[in-house]
Amino acid sequence: MADFSWFGAGPIAGQTLRTFGAEVIRVESEAKMDGLRLGQPVPKNEDGTLKSGYNMSGYYNNFNAAKLSFQLNLNTEKGQEVAHRLIEKCDMFLTNFTPRVVKRWNLEWPHLKAINPRLIAAYQPMQGLEGPHRDFLGFGAVLTPVTGFTALSGFPERGPIGVGTNYPDYVINPGHTVVAMLAALRHRNKTGKGQLVELPQVESVVNVLGTAVADYLATGHVQVQDGNRSPIMAPHGAFRCADDPDSLDSEDRWVVIALRNDVLWRAVVDTIGGGAADPKFDTFEGRKAHEAELEALIGTWTRDRKAEDVMEALQSRGVPCGVVQNAQDMLDRDPHIRERGYYRYLDHADTGRSAYDGPAMVLSETPGELDAPAPLFGNDTMDVCERIIGMTSDEIADLMAEGVLM
Repeated sequence: MADFSWFGAGPIAGQTLRTFGAEVIRVESEAKMDGLRLGQPVPKNEDGTLKSGYNMSGYYNNFNAAKLSFQLNLNTEKGQEVAHRLIEKCDMFLTNFTPRVVKRWNLEWPHLKAINPRLIAAYQPMQGLEGPHRDFLGFGAVLTPVTGFTALSGFPERGPIGVGTNYPDYVINPGHTVVAMLAALRHRNKTGKGQLVELPQVESVVNVLGTAVADYLATGHVQVQDGNRSPIMAPHGAFRCADDPDSLDSEDRWVVIALRNDVLWRAVVDTIGGGAADPKFDTFEGRKAHEAELEALIGTWTRDRKAEDVMEALQSRGVPCGVVQNAQDMLDRDPHIRERGYYRYLDHADTGRSAYDGPAMVLSETPGELDAPAPLFGNDTMDVCERIIGMTSDEIADLMAEGVLM
């Protein structure tokens, strides 16, 4: 697969395909450097200063494990010719640049289809290949407000706060892209024909707005931010637990409880006792009517207890409850994640031994594998030129001298 994408949504889709067997060629250039290669976090030197360079970013490395890095200057006519020669050899093509950039680089679907009729070409423009906003720029932090998420996030007495990360980039858009590309692959296996896959990121993200659009359609009600509360569950929120001095950066510890019916509420009553047994809390309607009092009551019970103990006590009675975990918990302290071996440790030439996200799903016969770390910048240019494109040594040398290959 020829991966002409950058930052998050594109490379993460390519990462999933690489994990399950595709050879993914990450096309990169210093002329339009992927910002993640320059982003933090990065490892430290022995003196405590941060290391620098194109190969240090844990952000970039995590989403590009085992890919090949191919340096190519697409701002040149010869660079575009090389890109076409590469695409001719590939089964799939992927980009998340705007239509304006795609056109400038001569990577539009009609050109690619003529070069390789069997190609599956996936485009992830933020707002689609057509429409008045087709050339608008954006990342996950822009998509969350544009698609309505930010309007639902936060507490009513404050302004909208978003979801804390570029959530669409990590989950929704790459997931939909992979499914669409696999559907196109199945079609090609049946017909021999490739096709264009258009994934407007805005339209992908609004799929997971929950009930907000349906609520407006059915009732005319516009949902707004309501903290951690839910219109269909009570209690539904985060509750403070005892401080943990071993928790780095912040000793605060919390659990989240999400209660969907009265039967589970009775399990909560049996666990915490006291004021929870008041009959006014017996029904969902009663709990919603006295929600602030209910939350204060539960918070009093959790406040002096260890978060993990609260989770175990409620989960043992079938109550959905989880610790609000941080990165330290996920990597070092969560016994479940550790036993399942989700994080994979790989040796990188510049950053050393580092943790990488493992496969997001487990297949019994083809479980997926991370067999190499992220590539060094431009590390595989010669290999791609010779083995995949079929260039001669003299041709490669000439293109390097001209600044087409780097």
